[in-house]
Amino acid sequence: MRGPGGPGGPGMPAQSKADDFRGTVRRILGLLRRDRLRLASVLGFGVLMVCGMLSIPTVLGRATDLVIDGAAAGGGLDFAGLGRLLGLAVALALGTFVVTVANGRTIAKLAQTMAFALRAEADRKVSSLPLRYFDSRSRGEVLSRVTNDIDNLTQTVGVVTQRIVQGLLFLVGVPIMMLTISPLLTLVVLATMPLTVLAARQIGKRSQPRFAQQWATTGRLNGHVEEMITGHQLVTLFGRQAQGAAQFKRHNDELYEHTVRAQWVAGLLGPAMAFLGSVTYVLVAVVGGLQVAAAVLSFGQIQAFIQYTGQFSNPLNMLAGLFGQVQSAVASGERVFEFLDAEEQSPDPAAAGDALASVHGRVAFEDVSFRYLPDEPLIEHLWLSASPGETIAIVGPTGAGKTTLVNLLMRFYDLDAGRITVDGVDVATVERERLRRRIGMVLQDTWLFDGTIAENIAYGRPEASREEVVAAASAAHADHFIRTLPDGYDTVVGAEEGSLSAGERQLVTIARAFLIDPSILILDEATSSVDTRTEMLVQQGMVALRQGRTSFVIAHRLSTIRDADVIVVMEHGRVVEQGGHDDLLAAGGAYARLYEAQFAQPAADPETAGT
Repeated sequence: MRGPGGPGGPGMPAQSKADDFRGTVRRILGLLRRDRLRLASVLGFGVLMVCGMLSIPTVLGRATDLVIDGAAAGGGLDFAGLGRLLGLAVALALGTFVVTVANGRTIAKLAQTMAFALRAEADRKVSSLPLRYFDSRSRGEVLSRVTNDIDNLTQTVGVVTQRIVQGLLFLVGVPIMMLTISPLLTLVVLATMPLTVLAARQIGKRSQPRFAQQWATTGRLNGHVEEMITGHQLVTLFGRQAQGAAQFKRHNDELYEHTVRAQWVAGLLGPAMAFLGSVTYVLVAVVGGLQVAAAVLSFGQIQAFIQYTGQFSNPLNMLAGLFGQVQSAVASGERVFEFLDAEEQSPDPAAAGDALASVHGRVAFEDVSFRYLPDEPLIEHLWLSASPGETIAIVGPTGAGKTTLVNLLMRFYDLDAGRITVDGVDVATVERERLRRRIGMVLQDTWLFDGTIAENIAYGRPEASREEVVAAASAAHADHFIRTLPDGYDTVVGAEEGSLSAGERQLVTIARAFLIDPSILILDEATSSVDTRTEMLVQQGMVALRQGRTSFVIAHRLSTIRDADVIVVMEHGRVVEQGGHDDLLAAGGAYARLYEAQFAQPAADPETAGT
């Protein structure tokens, strides 16, 4: 039984509201600061680039004054001086171009270094998250955070960093150059700044939540698409294509609406900046014209100042244009950091050693209590023990806690109370990897990775020889069908590979368990996908595998566990009966009712038969 996970239930989306815009920005900047050398280079290149661009209007202004002064004096134009000024302007432009190219390359490396670090951290996080986390979210939602959101964040950082650095440097440098020409005109330009800041703040408050909704909806859409692709055969079988398409349309329409709203609100800043820039330009032209007429400023100075006015408004317009991208990146960053900040499984004890170096297989559940949700008890005060070499069959209705029991033994979940021991050692004091290395587990849901059949069988023991792989396959009665495949053990299969039947895939996973030679064996409906004849052959192989090993067998087909040493009957998280097959039938209790319902005649009460 798989737990329901967190309160939100499976597939709950991320929060649609940006909770901490400033905190997320600080964390993004913290990631950039990890690569201090490149970040310093970006700032250095930015200073050089802005200095070059700020020098050009002054040089051109002097050239203009040189032409006007020469014409007014009637002594002819100083072509040598004009040539030097124009040559200097060209040299500054070329130098600025070279610096801009170098800066762009540096920023690309800076952004990809951050992407590399985030992907590595996300990969580590996936391995350290508890099973509870994945129970409460769809795979598509998790994948969206690890792929789409990281890509959106890092790509935007690459585009925005250069422009923001350049824009901020312009906003500092341009007023300084303006002051050297005319403090009065500089005051006119700066008078519009409060309006600019106010517009940016108001539009930002309204756009950020919409970008958060956009990326949360993207996660839901990806989750739905992943489900439709993974379950395509089942969707087709039950004729649910129309319903799937309708649900996709709902998600797609929702994403369209959120995206349009976010982009529209963020896009308001550009026209607002353009309007304020036009007002500023008109004021500068009028006041500057009066100062030229009064001989306070020269034509070259007013020309340079007007160019500086453009350079001052351009970064504002540029930053306004990037506003939507920044909001989108921060929304993605918030989702990525929420994933990276998710609570990890409890750490292994520091003093863990080789307490289970040699496992005999005595397993005990001592007053164990566990619940997935705080207010919904599942397993309460459970006592159960297994002696070395015993086969313990666990049966009961759906939801009784059978699979949860073995998940607790594997430490996929931590107990709420009590303890589980192996050979008297509390499993909570043993490293998870060491514990799981002693346990072989075959699940009802078969999983094969992209690779050959031999590699899949050797997944738990990559160093195993081909002879050992073949021996394990033979023990699981998989050797015959594997040899009939075109490439035998070198046949490539995968998670969605359709060349193997469900039963054949399950035989491969059983062979995988044979190969690791575990001290404790867990079979969770391990033969549910094989035919009756193959099941009998596998059961014979299991008898040899179980020799000297403690085995836990979860089964719905009671005919497969008649020979178990102990049959444990669970209901509502409690052990209600345990004993041998014949004794439990004679007792006429819960096991007898399950057995009679399963083997009842077709005329039996269907409600009883479905128990």
